[in-house]
Amino acid sequence: MAQPSLLAVFAHPDDEALRCGGTLAHYAAQGARITLVCATRGEAGRVTDPSLGHVEDVAALREQELKDACAHLGIGEPVFLGYHDSGRGERLRRDDPLATINVDLWEIEARILEVIARVQPHVMLTFDPHGIYGHPDHLIVHRAATAAFYSSGCLEKPVQRLYYTAQTRSEMQRMQGSLGVLAGLDPDTYGVSDCTVAVRVGVSRYAPQKRRALYAHRTQTGPLSTLGTMPDEVTKNAYEYETFSLGGSRTTVPRYPLRGFFDGLPVARRLKED
Repeated sequence: MAQPSLLAVFAHPDDEALRCGGTLAHYAAQGARITLVCATRGEAGRVTDPSLGHVEDVAALREQELKDACAHLGIGEPVFLGYHDSGRGERLRRDDPLATINVDLWEIEARILEVIARVQPHVMLTFDPHGIYGHPDHLIVHRAATAAFYSSGCLEKPVQRLYYTAQTRSEMQRMQGSLGVLAGLDPDTYGVSDCTVAVRVGVSRYAPQKRRALYAHRTQTGPLSTLGTMPDEVTKNAYEYETFSLGGSRTTVPRYPLRGFFDGLPVARRLKED
């Protein structure tokens, strides 16, 4: 039996921190091999910390921020696919041939599949089908990573399970109600029912690491950002537990909800699933 291995696939530096940073740190601390794939370097992101001054190369700075965040979480350096951040809304980069919105989806799938073949993960993690809040790069990475999970069935060692980051409908309603976060998004669409949550990971032990990882992304957590100025009551639950839905499985699911990502899988190390 092999060392437990988890492959996380996201779009931009900082995508790994708030929704699943504690889970990555949790499994890394138990000896699982964590591979983080980032499709872009976040070129289109705004710099929200004025103390950074004029940033000439946003991509290079955000790449280093992600490397620093990974170090805080106790995982190895990220794998960059080399595509460009598409931006969104009025900043959508329709004319950039390397922006993920303009790249052939099957090409992105093939690049992810190459990583799968190399690191042979037992489980994969990526965005939910609505990309948390509908960012076009999130949606594309979700589709490409999901497709790669299914394509991996043709490999010698296919991925056994696929998980999605998930925010519950009730959590989303609470954030929108009194806190004004995620305003304008329908909780029935962007949230999931409690019975859809397949794994709930307790991460309070790793809250300091998660916080350091999140704020390593200085460009995105400055005083001009939504992420960096969220009230404590918004982020409190995020430092206590993280929730995930099940996107696919090639093995029998021993129970539902599962005790953790590797519950019932034949891995060499018995993991503490909580």
